[in-house]
Amino acid sequence: MDIATILGIVIALGSIIGGQVLEGGHLGSIMQLTAFIIVIGGTFGAICIQNPLPVVLRAFGALTIAIAGPHIDNKGTIKLILELANISRKQGLLALEGKLKTITDPFMKKGVQLIVDGTEPKAVIEILEIEVEHHEEQGVIAAKVWEAAGGYAPTVGIIGAVLGLIHVMENLADPSKLGGGIAVAFVATVYGVGAANLFFLPLANKIKLKLKEEAGSRNLMIMGLAGLAQGENPRLLQEKLEGVLPPSERTKETKK
Repeated sequence: MDIATILGIVIALGSIIGGQVLEGGHLGSIMQLTAFIIVIGGTFGAICIQNPLPVVLRAFGALTIAIAGPHIDNKGTIKLILELANISRKQGLLALEGKLKTITDPFMKKGVQLIVDGTEPKAVIEILEIEVEHHEEQGVIAAKVWEAAGGYAPTVGIIGAVLGLIHVMENLADPSKLGGGIAVAFVATVYGVGAANLFFLPLANKIKLKLKEEAGSRNLMIMGLAGLAQGENPRLLQEKLEGVLPPSERTKETKK
């Protein structure tokens, strides 16, 4: 779970609602169902027009990346690769087949399986790099859907404001209906700008950031698997892989 995402949503909504209350306003004055339907419905309609349905559905699925995020444990990955390297050095690459059942990460498991099957190291690297590139590309496409939503929402909010003003102009003779129309006009703008800058655009950027972190973790796996396939010395492989870790997490040599 990405605590920063949840905390950010709570702070953003809390600040807006708290500010409204502190100014003496009522929460009900910014809770306008009509404005919400216009802005959110119009925005999602626009992104459905822009993108194929599978891409839109993938964008909703990508929200789990921003909220939960992929579990990245580079230190654990290095430890596993070094364990496999020591096994292959003593017993040969075929001995790694017995470790496949204990590997839970599908990407790592696929790489080890390729090595066990006798695939050339260069081919292993190419196959895994293509998978990383494709996965990141698909994720970026999903993130761009939310970027598009962030562009459409303020404009749809303006449409909602204009509709509210039209309603006001149509009921100038009936003062009892003026308040509701003006409220929808202003609240629609707030919803549009708020949804874009507090949710859609930040979520798109968070998804891209998480994808980059995941790609970095998988590239570390590829580096380790390439060294494993080439029979690199475990000690040298450790030095190479731990270069991505913060100094505090690297293995410290014991001074004699």
